[in-house]
Amino acid sequence: MEESNKDTQGKKTLLVVEDDLFVRDLYVRTLERADFNVITAVDGQEGLTHAQEDHPDIILLDIMLPKINGIEVLKTLKAKDNTKNIPVFLLTNLGQEAIIKEAFSIGASGYFLKARLLPQEVAEHVKEFLSTGQVPEASKMV
Repeated sequence: MEESNKDTQGKKTLLVVEDDLFVRDLYVRTLERADFNVITAVDGQEGLTHAQEDHPDIILLDIMLPKINGIEVLKTLKAKDNTKNIPVFLLTNLGQEAIIKEAFSIGASGYFLKARLLPQEVAEHVKEFLSTGQVPEASKMV
C-alpha cells in the first residue's frame, strides 16, 4: 500500500481501490499532481478498512478486486453509518449495463470507464464534483 502524507493545506483526500499496480500508480501520480492527497488499497478488504478509518472525501473503486469485489465493497460502504455518505465513483472497464445499473441502485455517485477516460480527465471530473456537488456527465453511464 502506498499513502501520501496528509497535510493541513485543505487538500481533499481520495481513496483509490485498484489491484493493478500499473493502473494504481498511474492514477496516484495523476491525482497527486491535481493536488489531492491519495490513499490506496489493493483489494476490497483493504479498501473498506481505509474508508472506515480514513474517511476520504471520495472513493474511486474498481469492481474486479481480490478478496471482496467492488460491488460488495460498495454495498458495505452504503450500509454503514460512518461511510454511507462518502461519494463512490466506480473506476472500471466493466461496462455492462446491468452492472452499471446495479452500482447506481446501490448508491454509486458515478461510473467511469477506464478505457474511455484518461486519468487526467478522471481527476478533472473529481475536481468538478467536489467544487459543484454535481455528478459529471462522463460518469452518468445509464
